[in-house]
This record gives sequence, C-alpha cells and structure tokens, in this order.
Amino acid sequence: MAETDTQGEEQAAEEAAAAKPKKRISKRKAVEEHARSYFDALAKRDVEAMAEHLSTDVVEDVVPVGVLRGPAEIKAFFADLFAAVPNLETTVHRVVSDDRVAAVEWRMAGDFTGGPFQGIDPTGRRVEVRGLDVLEVEDGKITSNTAYYDGASFARQVGMLPPLDSGTERAMKGAFNAVTKLRRTISERKEP
Repeated sequence: MAETDTQGEEQAAEEAAAAKPKKRISKRKAVEEHARSYFDALAKRDVEAMAEHLSTDVVEDVVPVGVLRGPAEIKAFFADLFAAVPNLETTVHRVVSDDRVAAVEWRMAGDFTGGPFQGIDPTGRRVEVRGLDVLEVEDGKITSNTAYYDGASFARQVGMLPPLDSGTERAMKGAFNAVTKLRRTISERKEP
C-alpha cells in the first residue's frame, strides 16, 4: 500500500508541475541569449550559424576595419579571419544586455599562420586581441553591431607597427612630429 501511495504522490507532483504556467523568458534575457548564441557560433568558426543570427539588412561597423553591410559581407569578413588565424579561439568574458541591446566583452587569440587578412600576409606570429561588441537585436535577429578593438595592438603583434615604446617607435613618432611641424609652418607662411 505504501508503494501505491508513493506512486500516487509522484503522479500528483508531476501533474501539478505540468499544470503550473511556465515562466516566459524576459526580453532582456532573450537578447542576452541571442548574443551568447551568436558568439558561440563565432567561437566554433561557423559562418553559416553566425549568419542565421543576422537580419537581412544588418550593418556591422568593425571600427578598425570599416562598415560591413548584410550577412554576405559579414560572412566573407569572418571567413577571411578564420582562414588567416586557423586556430582562432574566441572567449566571451561578459554579456550585459537590456531588452534591445547586448554588450559583449570578448578575447580572441591564435596564430596568424593561414591566409592574408585585410591585405596583410601571414607572419606566423601569435595574436591576442580584446574587444567589445554592441549588438542591437530586434525580432530575434541582430540588426546592427559595432565592434571595438585596438587595431594598433593587432598591427604591433603581427609586426606591421614597431613594438610599443621601442626605439623604432620613438623614431617614427619623431619623424611624424617633424613633418607635422613642417606642414604647420608652411601653412602659416601661406596665410596673408
């Protein structure tokens, strides 16, 4: 008899749980989950899965690079990045969102050993970049994204710019400042 009572209690508990209204996911949480899902696809280097998160008229402003319009341009950009850094690892450190916007703090690291990226031939060097994306989400699709990262740091790491505070960098700054002063002097002499 005790076994029958236990089964009855379990069944009653299951029925009560099924009858209980399920909690709706908040818009804020939905935006956060969409941003995390997009970055999961990025971490897997899956441009097709990334594109599924994008609206057809999405605009992505990668600040150090330029504006990308539509899923095709975004897919091409990331396909080039993944080809250039075949072992690229992407880690999300934090996501903060409201009911329309998500800010995603991330880190990417890998070796620039594949194909060219943005016209720069691979150098074989290790690259680690930190950044922040601000995604706008409407109706479950990303409509815009502004991605910020330090382009000069990337250029230093691949060897395109000299190391920070090196003698070469100081000489480069000195030459730049000399040209700026010369231009200013010429401009001042042309004024009546």
